[in-house]
Amino acid sequence: MDLQNRVVVITGGASGLGQATAKYMVREKGAKVALLDLNEEAGVASVEELGDANAIFCPTDVTSEASIDNAIAAIIDKFGAIHADINAAGIPLPCKVLDREGKASGLKKYAQVINVNLNGVYNVMAKCAEQMAKNEPDEKGERGVIVNISSGAAFEGQIGQSAYSASKAGVNGMNIPAARELGPLGIRVNSIAPGLFGTPLVKSLDEIVQQSLINMCEAPKRMGEMDEFAHTCAFLIENAYMNGRVIRLDAATVMQAK
Repeated sequence: MDLQNRVVVITGGASGLGQATAKYMVREKGAKVALLDLNEEAGVASVEELGDANAIFCPTDVTSEASIDNAIAAIIDKFGAIHADINAAGIPLPCKVLDREGKASGLKKYAQVINVNLNGVYNVMAKCAEQMAKNEPDEKGERGVIVNISSGAAFEGQIGQSAYSASKAGVNGMNIPAARELGPLGIRVNSIAPGLFGTPLVKSLDEIVQQSLINMCEAPKRMGEMDEFAHTCAFLIENAYMNGRVIRLDAATVMQAK
C-alpha cells in the first residue's frame, strides 16, 4: 500500500517508538497520522510539530471500547478513512510467578498487563479493521494494513516478564488467524518484535545499565535507531506480500534470563 496521503492510526503515538513512527510517516512517506495516547500534553505537542493538516491527537484508553469508538469517530470526521493501524501502546510491568515470600503473586497485575498489551491491541485492531473494510481497494486489492507491536520477550522472556511475555506472545499469535479472516477483505496483519531501541525511556537509564543491555545485542552491537523501527513499520505497510508474520527486529539478540 502506498502511504502517500494514507491515514495511519498509531497507538502509543505520543511517545517513544510510536511518536518516532508518526514523525517518519508524515515526513518521509507523506501520510496522515492519528495519535492515540493517554498523554494529552505530549499528544497536543506532537500535532503542533507535525501540523494540524497532517495529524490528529485522540486521548485514548485502548482497553475501553467507548474510548476507541470516540477516537475512530474523530479520525473519520477529520480524514474520512483509516488505511493502516500500528498498535504500539503497551506497559512493561514486572510480574513474577512467586513473590519475595514464595507465595503466588496476585492476578491483578498480570491481568492489567494482559488487558493493555493484548486486549488493547485486539480492541484497536478490530475497530480499525471495521473501518478499513469500507475502503475502496487500491490497484492491488488492498483496503488496509495492521501492524501490531510485539517484543523479543515473546520468545525469550526474562525473569519477572511472565505477564509481559505472555501478552506479546499473544500478539504474535493473532497474526495468522486475523490474516486469514481479514485477507479476503484486502486487509493484511503482521507484527514486529523489537529488541533494544534507544527510546527516551531507555536513554534515561544509567549508562552502566544501558551498556549491560547493549552487551546482549549480537550484531550490530548497539541499540536500534528509532527510524529503523519506523522504516520496518512502513515496509510492512508497503509490501503487499507480507502477511501473517512476525519480524524480529533485534540485531540477533537473545535476551539472558536476567
